[in-house]
Amino acid sequence: MWDYTDKVLDHFRNPRNVGRVENADGTGTVGSLACGDALTLTFKLDKQGRIADVKFQTFGCASAIASSSALTEMVKGKTLAEAEKITNRDIAAFLGGLPEQKMHCSVMGREALEVAIHNYRTGETTVKHLEEKIVCTCFGVSENEILRVIRENGLTAADEVTNYCKAGGGCGGCRPQIEDLLARVKAEREALRPAAAAPRRLTNLQRMKLIEEIVARDIRPALQRDRGDVELVDVDGNRVTIAFRGMCAGCQVSEFTRRDFIEAKLRESVAPDITVVEEGKA
Repeated sequence: MWDYTDKVLDHFRNPRNVGRVENADGTGTVGSLACGDALTLTFKLDKQGRIADVKFQTFGCASAIASSSALTEMVKGKTLAEAEKITNRDIAAFLGGLPEQKMHCSVMGREALEVAIHNYRTGETTVKHLEEKIVCTCFGVSENEILRVIRENGLTAADEVTNYCKAGGGCGGCRPQIEDLLARVKAEREALRPAAAAPRRLTNLQRMKLIEEIVARDIRPALQRDRGDVELVDVDGNRVTIAFRGMCAGCQVSEFTRRDFIEAKLRESVAPDITVVEEGKA
C-alpha cells in the first residue's frame, strides 16, 4: 500500500476538471495504454490569453489521477508562459509529495501540458521529433526526456530515473545508457560548480574569536542538553585546551566527545589541523 498524503487521496477520490474541453485551443496526449499510463489534457483560453477551462482524461493509478487533477487546478487563470514554468516537482509539492516510485505521474502531467501548449502554438500533436534517440524501447522514453528529468530533479541513480520516467523499468537493457546519461549530467554539474576559494588566513585574534563563537553556538548547547558543559581554557595556535564541566566531567565517553564531536567540529569550521586537548590530560 502506497503512503499517500491526504491531498493526493482527495484529488484521487474527488478529481477536479475531468473530461474534455469542447473546441479546445490546445490538446496534449502522452503515455499509452500499453505502458500502463495515458493522459490527455485539453484547455481553452479566454480573450486575455489565460487558461479559462482545462480538463483531463487519464488511465492510470491514484497518483496519475491526483497529479492530473492537481495540474488542472494549478494552471487555471494562468497565461501559457506562466503555465509552462510549472515543473513536475511543483505538481508533487502541490499534493504534499508523492511516493518516489510514483513521481513519473507528475512528469506525465507536465509533459501533457507541454504537448498541449505546443499543439496550440503549432498545430502539431507531439513535441517529439523523429530524429530523437529512443533509449528505453520498452516505454518509448527518449534520451532528451531522461536528461530532462535528471537535470530538473537532481537525480543521481538509475533507479531514480525509473521512478521519474519509467526508463529502465522494463527489460533493463537500457540501464547502461541511463548510467552514461547520469554521468554526463554529473560532469555538467561539476563543470558549473565554482572552484573552491582559497582558505582565508586568520589572525590569532580572529582564530580565537571564531573558536569561542563555535563553542558557544554549536558545542556548549549540545552538551548542556545532557546536563554537561565545556569550558574553553586556552587557545595556542592550533592547540585548543578545554575542561569538561557538569555531567561531562569524568564521563566515560568524554574522550569520544573531545575527539569526535568538539575536535571534529572545530576542524570542520576553523582549520583542519586543530588539536583539542583536555586540561590536565595533555
